[in-house]
Amino acid sequence: MVKLIVKWLLSATALLFVAYVYSGVEVRTFTAAMIAALVIGLLNTIVRPILVVLTLPVTVVTLGLFLFVINALMFWAAGSVLEGFHVSGFWSALIGSLIYSLLGVLIESALERLFLQK
Repeated sequence: MVKLIVKWLLSATALLFVAYVYSGVEVRTFTAAMIAALVIGLLNTIVRPILVVLTLPVTVVTLGLFLFVINALMFWAAGSVLEGFHVSGFWSALIGSLIYSLLGVLIESALERLFLQK
């Protein structure tokens, strides 16, 4: 439970970092970042697997590169339904989701090391 809360807080911080380094993504407050991190996580858990299955032929033809488009769509969808979190367009969503995904990998590996030591 503690790991989940820490991951959520770090993901919200990662969203703030994405907004800081890239002008196409805007996050107004830390609370908005926490809500956006939650919504992105829910979209990736519920909607993303359905889209991956439905677009499997395109993903195979593009050798998996279409998964970047799906990630961008999830990021863009979160930005379009939330106040306080705004993504300028598809290309901003693509770049923002790439940065956010890289930070997510770093967060996950750090948390695995941290909670493995206990």
